Amino acid sequence: MNTMAVVMERPEQLVLSRLDLTDATDEDVTVDIEWSGISTGTERLLWTGRMPAFPGMGYPLVPGYESVGRVIEAGSTSGRLIGERVFVPGAKCFGDVRGLFGGAAARVVLPGARTIPFAEHLAEQGVLLALAATAYHAHSIEGLSQPDLIIGHGVLGRMIARLAVVAGRTPTVWETNPTRREGAMGYEVVDPSIDSRRNYRCICDVSGDSSLLDTLISRLAAGGEVVLAGFYDEPLSFVFPPAFMREARIRIAAQWLPSDLVAVKDLAESGRLSLDGLITHRSDAMQANSAYRTAFGDPTCLKMILDWRSCQ
Repeated sequence: MNTMAVVMERPEQLVLSRLDLTDATDEDVTVDIEWSGISTGTERLLWTGRMPAFPGMGYPLVPGYESVGRVIEAGSTSGRLIGERVFVPGAKCFGDVRGLFGGAAARVVLPGARTIPFAEHLAEQGVLLALAATAYHAHSIEGLSQPDLIIGHGVLGRMIARLAVVAGRTPTVWETNPTRREGAMGYEVVDPSIDSRRNYRCICDVSGDSSLLDTLISRLAAGGEVVLAGFYDEPLSFVFPPAFMREARIRIAAQWLPSDLVAVKDLAESGRLSLDGLITHRSDAMQANSAYRTAFGDPTCLKMILDWRSCQ
């Protein structure tokens, strides 16, 4: 069995290639992918070659960890059913070509336990579940605080803000790009230059800008927290005295867990968490090269998805 897949051969060199798939086991499912999302965080770093040393890193690789599709084969112990629409967080089924993260392909083989079925009505919006789970892991699991300031109004910033609203909070969002200040749902988006507040209890940064830490610490209340929820390719540092005087806390939000994915799936299926307005661009998978360039270069593009249905 083989498949068409996006392959990053080296930084800024992307091709569509036909790759052999590893044989499925009894624990595996084979999924025909319908849509996959392009990440403007980690995948942009892979594209530019700026991804820090990371397990599994290297070229050539198949990117993608935001895919949805139909189960066409299900092993006897896979726990899945043929015909189910499932979220696929990536796959490692391409032989010598690395699967980092391996979801940008027309067909994948992976353990059924790594997939999660979701409601039909979400359709292509299912690609957003990974970012929703990332947002949930940063602030919505038990014991964490919701942010009252969010830095960045891309998809992840919007997800975090929407989850805060679901939890009964009304955060402020900073966004320097005027084209991205639209689309707020129950919260305010402002240019940071007009915000003079300096008593935020919890600030969440999703910008990936390693130079912002001192600015964010200066906006904290005493005992406040800065949460780093972006992905940073440069070392982070801060001036000690202002952080010391505020007794500031700095927390790094790690990768989401399966329980986070289940939680946001339930919120989205029930309608409590809206996924509307976040997918702004769509492309046939055969035009992947131009789609990736648009996703990384067009500031109006929040989320680009590839449509693989013509490649089956």
